[in-house]
Amino acid sequence: MDDGPPAPCPRPFNMAAHTFAAAARRPNHVALEVLAGPGAVAECWTHAELADAVRRTAGGLRARGIGRGDRVLLRLGNTADFPIVFFAANALGAVPVPVSAMLTAAELGPLVADLAPALIARGAGLTLPDPPGAPVIEAGDIAALRRADPVDFAETDPDDPAYMVYTSGTAGRPKGVVLAQRAAWARRMMWDGWYGLGPDDRVLHAGAFNWTYTLGAGLTDPWAAGATALIYAGPADRHVWPRLADAHRATIFAGAPGVYRQMLNAPGLAEGFSHLRHGLGAGEALAPSVRAAWTGATGRPIHEALGMSEISTYISACPARPAPAGCAGYPQPGRRVAILPDAGTAPVPRGTEGLLAVSRRDPGLMLGYWRRAEETAAAFRGEWFLTGDRAVMAEDGAIRHLGRADDLINAGGFRVSPQEVEAALAEHPGVAEAAVIELPVRDGVSIVAAFYVPRGAAIPEAELRPPLRRPARALQVPAQLPPGRRPAAQRKRQAAAPAPRHRRLTRASANTRSPRPCLRPSSCRKYSRGWLAAGQDGAESPLATPTTRDDGRP
Repeated sequence: MDDGPPAPCPRPFNMAAHTFAAAARRPNHVALEVLAGPGAVAECWTHAELADAVRRTAGGLRARGIGRGDRVLLRLGNTADFPIVFFAANALGAVPVPVSAMLTAAELGPLVADLAPALIARGAGLTLPDPPGAPVIEAGDIAALRRADPVDFAETDPDDPAYMVYTSGTAGRPKGVVLAQRAAWARRMMWDGWYGLGPDDRVLHAGAFNWTYTLGAGLTDPWAAGATALIYAGPADRHVWPRLADAHRATIFAGAPGVYRQMLNAPGLAEGFSHLRHGLGAGEALAPSVRAAWTGATGRPIHEALGMSEISTYISACPARPAPAGCAGYPQPGRRVAILPDAGTAPVPRGTEGLLAVSRRDPGLMLGYWRRAEETAAAFRGEWFLTGDRAVMAEDGAIRHLGRADDLINAGGFRVSPQEVEAALAEHPGVAEAAVIELPVRDGVSIVAAFYVPRGAAIPEAELRPPLRRPARALQVPAQLPPGRRPAAQRKRQAAAPAPRHRRLTRASANTRSPRPCLRPSSCRKYSRGWLAAGQDGAESPLATPTTRDDGRP
């Protein structure tokens, strides 16, 4: 699908300069409120104040020897220091690299070795490898940087590196995704294609400062549009969001699907979002039952987006064009998206399953994987960047996401899509979460096993069979084991079997990118009280009845 290219990115172009251009247009308009609680504003920054803090921090970094191309690792917590140091590094033409504050020092070590940063910015209470591998500035030093003389934004080229994020890689090794300065310009396609964002919006994001979802949708885009960002930095409280939205008059709310699910029984849910126009969802799948419950209580829609680190979100629903049922949405205006066959570069006919791909021309597309030239080359086929997802494009251009191509389960020679099975399970109102895995039971014999977390009591097997026949087609759905228990014979078989392919427990639906594998079946059992299994060889598996099968993914 191609509605024409976006407006060309200006030259020169600097991400930080673009983000804080509103300081000249509306200097005294509030850009950021850091919320300590409903009605409690811990910090308030205007656009002019933020731009000044960024330019002064950039001056402080330059005085420490940081310049173009230097990599600055951000090991910072949930404070305004994070975006200020991030954009200050970018303002110099350096490359900020945010990492999760939840990483241990041992987990961080390989990233530091791979990155070879010129500087590490560390927040209070966060550990580093010993030795850290680079000079370190602490929280007190970061505050002192703001007292330096301000510097002008660097006149970088649109294709110069802007920042880098680490994402899941092969063999369990995270890989660095290098994004260009032009990625900030590309984000303008989301303003209408997902957010419906304007300068008078007040965007409440449920993520912490140091999450890249927050950095983009919660900070960069509201600031570039001249709007106001609202970030909560108070004590953890899953029910706080309606009260925050009400007290601070949020017009757009953004969060991961789990945030929506956890607030469903929050007091004052409907009243709290009375100022809201709509919600935004990304990061994982939103269960249809959660969407229906939240929308029913608040009267506000949720628009979801499909994306990845290499390009950010590029397919989405939006206020002007909601997604059809079961679809992720439409390619954002300016994107060129295709569904490709398993081999070749000519798009398949609409309505045909294939590999989801994005044109090289997209200004949001990554420069490449850090120090992985072969993996970068392998990610492209002719004009197209291969996302690694499988999808179907409808006649009107709507995208139905079928999940990760590398997560397909081969059951008796037929491809089974864990995401489709998860989505079918999630349609049942009694299912809160679902996860599907391939489970070997002996050499050469595997079953497709589905875990679910019921909202209350275990669900009768007969109620779960009908929806599962749809994604499984001819796949016969076998018996459910008693909640929380598994037969001793099966425990023996699993102990002797090879390690199964495993996936994160998720609230699955067919309209967002599935998460990376990370949770083993033992963990699934810990969190689930029900178990379903579908296999090929019922005579050989106590979990399965005889079957044939078809299709799939996640």
